[in-house]
Amino acid sequence: MQHNTYIYIFIMAAVTLLIRVLPLTLIRKKITNVTLRSFLYYVPYVTLAVMTFPAILEATGSIWSGLAALVAGCLLAFFGVSLFGVAVCSCVVVFVIELIIL
Repeated sequence: MQHNTYIYIFIMAAVTLLIRVLPLTLIRKKITNVTLRSFLYYVPYVTLAVMTFPAILEATGSIWSGLAALVAGCLLAFFGVSLFGVAVCSCVVVFVIELIIL
């Protein structure tokens, strides 16, 4: 059974390497397609949002306090409040909602 672990690690390393190396070797010139460039520009932001969104809702004692903090944080960020201000206000919203629910 021990040799299977090494095979899995090798396959994982090969797939990871191919994902990172193939674009560098296959695409040598500048990407001029506007659609592809905009897609590649937003990939890190979408990936971060997809990883963060479920954690926001599940990190609190209730989904409602997480949802309220998410809405408050989005509104504050939209109106130009700093990152620290958004974080503090979102924490306060969670605290108040948790007090009301309990």
